[in-house]
Amino acid sequence: MMRRCIQIAKKGLGTTYPNPMVGCVIVHQGKIITEGWHRKAGEHHAEVNAIQQVKDKEILKSSTLYVSLEPCSHQGKTPPCADLIANLGIPKVVIGMTDPNAKVNGQGIKKLEEAGLNVKFNVLKEECEELNKRFLCFHQKKRPYVILKWAKTSDGFMATQSGEQKWITNIYSRQLVHLWRTQENAILIGRKTAVADNPQLNARLMHGHQPIRLVMDRALKLDKQLHLFDQKQPTLVFTEKEKDDLHNLKFITTNFDENPAEAILSKCHENDLQSVIIEGGRQTLQTFLQAGLWDEARIFTSPALWGEGIRSPEINGKIIDRKDIAGDHLEIIRR
Repeated sequence: MMRRCIQIAKKGLGTTYPNPMVGCVIVHQGKIITEGWHRKAGEHHAEVNAIQQVKDKEILKSSTLYVSLEPCSHQGKTPPCADLIANLGIPKVVIGMTDPNAKVNGQGIKKLEEAGLNVKFNVLKEECEELNKRFLCFHQKKRPYVILKWAKTSDGFMATQSGEQKWITNIYSRQLVHLWRTQENAILIGRKTAVADNPQLNARLMHGHQPIRLVMDRALKLDKQLHLFDQKQPTLVFTEKEKDDLHNLKFITTNFDENPAEAILSKCHENDLQSVIIEGGRQTLQTFLQAGLWDEARIFTSPALWGEGIRSPEINGKIIDRKDIAGDHLEIIRR
């Protein structure tokens, strides 16, 4: 039942920020009678979505509720789920993991137990933590979950020496990258990538959530005619200069001197960003690699041979997945 909670919770990937993904299943006499998941921040939580579908609420008094994350105990944009569950007299609650958010963190479980419910928690804890690795990183490490992404040729080059635009991967790999963009909170690039590629940093090849765009422009030298400044989607500019915000365009004063990666991720945390894909060039990627401030890397290797160019970064970590994408090879690495 908990695996089913995890499975349906994934339907919220990319749409629940800054909230976690949560799935809920209610069982009566050994059968699932209803299920729900959290769809979007500000809307009903998974438990409420499941409970609302039960017409005869009396059967809840002899049912078991399974939920992948501890029910909330505080009044936010929605009422506390722990109170709802207790008030309906659901006798048994099985929880995947406790909520790392300081506003909850064990208080939901305490409320349920004090109301006399039979509560079991940490069921498939590791799987539930994997589901919400972004949410956990944000609350425990006080920074977003960082995904590095780049492509390289078979002989190890990620860009041309001249800065000329040249595709490395095939269209199917690019579609996958756009799917990833719908799943993460934000995308970050550096100034050189903004100049060389003039990217839109959106999900044109996939339907879904459009990520927040992030760019490092220390001295505010970027041309304001670039796609990044079209104000079509929220964009944050990390800079040492002070500048007034515009519609969908926010300038964030940042100290680049000591540890720029740490400074930027701290500002991301202040702006409630739970995850960021770093799609910049070698210099930007190296900034985060050298600081040890990354969690996952997704690296494409194409069959192409260039013979020269800018070398791909070196990376050490654990390979957790490999895929072939119509000839392109994808490796996913964890730090």
